[in-house]
Amino acid sequence: MRMRPTLSWTPTEDLLPGTTDLEPVADALRTGGVLVLSGAGISTESGIPDYRGEGGSLSRHTPMTYQEFTADARARRRYWARSHLGWRTFGRARPNTGHRAVAAFGRHGLLSGVITQNVDGLHQSAGSEGVVELHGTLERVVCLSCGAFGPRRELARRLEEANAGFEPVAAGINPDGDADLTDEQVGDFRVVPCAVCGGILKPDVVFFGEAVPPRRVEHCRELVHQAASLLVLGSSLTVMSGLRFVRQAAQAGKPVLIVNRDPTRGDRHAVTRVALPLGAALTTVAGRLDIPVDGQEAG
Repeated sequence: MRMRPTLSWTPTEDLLPGTTDLEPVADALRTGGVLVLSGAGISTESGIPDYRGEGGSLSRHTPMTYQEFTADARARRRYWARSHLGWRTFGRARPNTGHRAVAAFGRHGLLSGVITQNVDGLHQSAGSEGVVELHGTLERVVCLSCGAFGPRRELARRLEEANAGFEPVAAGINPDGDADLTDEQVGDFRVVPCAVCGGILKPDVVFFGEAVPPRRVEHCRELVHQAASLLVLGSSLTVMSGLRFVRQAAQAGKPVLIVNRDPTRGDRHAVTRVALPLGAALTTVAGRLDIPVDGQEAG
């Protein structure tokens, strides 16, 4: 039986309500040295749903776990069928005003770095440089046997050839690029092996139940150490992979600011949580700082 990963968080203490006051965020950016930590919520305005917000994908979708993917050939077939279809839609997503605002802050020297928990590449598409992809990227695949990496577009071509006529209609797309398909729609979808050694291919992303590579974690810890403040954008901070950096910043006395419509697991460590839509909030902040955001009027 497929087990549901532990993905939910229930507050065990009274948390201060979110605010609509963006001035603390603007003040932090004026000071500079801000490290951004982004989650799925920053990409919802690009048409990619988040996990836990209103209408989030966890209400209808259990993400693949590393243990299931590596142990069960049927699970891999189901994953790759759904991911192959989702890749077509996922790849058409474009950066929204939130991504473009972050890139603008970076161009104006206000950021010390960007860490994203997302695998969609939208920060880079918007122009952000040096983005640390905490959970990897859907742009690459890796062989679990020989360790060879390859571009996702090449795997997509091979899967197209192996599954001519595979054109099901998905009920939805999830933050990990996985489309919602029934077992009947998956059918006898053919998975292709590593072209180098014939081993099992996996997207170069961190699945639930899989650890973030230690060197990547240490790099992020160093970014937190060097930052003046930490700005969390669109993350519930439910899983430890992101929450640990919030805790590190707070323990070091660095201000933690969160922009997320719903309460987060990191709220008690934050000096403020702004409960506003990210695109509008960040565009407003950019306007207060007289920083133009591509496609928007400078305010």
